Amino acid sequence: MHDANPTAPSALHPDTVAIVSGRPPHEPDQPMSVPVHLTSTYVAGGDLEYGRYGNPSWTAFEDTLGALEGGRCVAFASGMAAIAAAFDLVEPGGTIVAPRHSYTGTVAALIEREEHGRAKAVFVDITDTAAVAAASTDAAMVWFESPTNPALEVADIAAIARAAHEHGALVAVDNTFATPLLQRPLELGADLVVHSATKYISGHSDVLMGAAVAASDDLAAALVQRRSLYGAIPAPLETFLALRGLRTLPVRLERAQATAQELVRRFAGHPALDEVRYPGFGAIVSIVVRGGAEPADALVQRTSLWVHATSLGGVESTFERRRRWPLEQPTIPEGLVRLSVGLEHVDDLHRDLVAALDTLDSLG
Repeated sequence: MHDANPTAPSALHPDTVAIVSGRPPHEPDQPMSVPVHLTSTYVAGGDLEYGRYGNPSWTAFEDTLGALEGGRCVAFASGMAAIAAAFDLVEPGGTIVAPRHSYTGTVAALIEREEHGRAKAVFVDITDTAAVAAASTDAAMVWFESPTNPALEVADIAAIARAAHEHGALVAVDNTFATPLLQRPLELGADLVVHSATKYISGHSDVLMGAAVAASDDLAAALVQRRSLYGAIPAPLETFLALRGLRTLPVRLERAQATAQELVRRFAGHPALDEVRYPGFGAIVSIVVRGGAEPADALVQRTSLWVHATSLGGVESTFERRRRWPLEQPTIPEGLVRLSVGLEHVDDLHRDLVAALDTLDSLG
């Protein structure tokens, strides 16, 4: 059955939705893109009233990402601001189940909440669906990443959502690595999706921003309330840039994913590596350097194209040894280096990393 409106987002391919959503009407003298609205104050009597409550630049971004994820989007000042707003949905003292391997900022936020009696954190192996279901018995929220950062484990989102909902828990998924082009958690039963829009959505390493996409209007309204009360609002210029980046996400991700898959193929069995981790999709790869921390630290300093940096999802390829961060879990190997594959030519990226790997023999 076809949608009655052939241009409705539900009838379009995601690549098209990323281009056409959040645009001004197709009328003479209208701009192609919603401009940057640099204002803190609006004339009274309308829907906006004040800059902390809304901005047309936000609306254009939210309409587009919301259409891609299949829910209602709320933009935030950063990914951590979106995560904090999501955790605030849990009543004081409630239990939040989360993966043992998670973004260190998420782990730090959960630990801080537990230390102050605001929540109880339960960490689980997110690939063990039965264990997650058991942990969610008394949970208020089941929060997870898929793939996880940086272990790249993949969760059964639909099964976990079903189990969590049986116990009345909210289900929230950090979809930063997969993006809505590779995975739509709301369609699999999640209540909430969170993004660090700093990463793939903006895609050019020049924006700090976050977003949450809710499956229901009530949940979205609760997030808007928290954003308005606590001031975790994105700047209009950053929102404009994030939307401009989102327009090219399909082509960027397609290229980066193809390169990542080829690099995984080429690095299989490399003598300097104990392991190559890849979930089968996306553009994040984790390699485990033989010998642990010392050769891994040496590797990230010996390339010319790969950039040693903690962020990811940009047009440039970046990498880092994740255990250099104190909150990274001890179950992450000391020699694990997370690669964010960018848009450079695969031959150049391969040659650069192989040359650096070949120098590690001297450390043995």
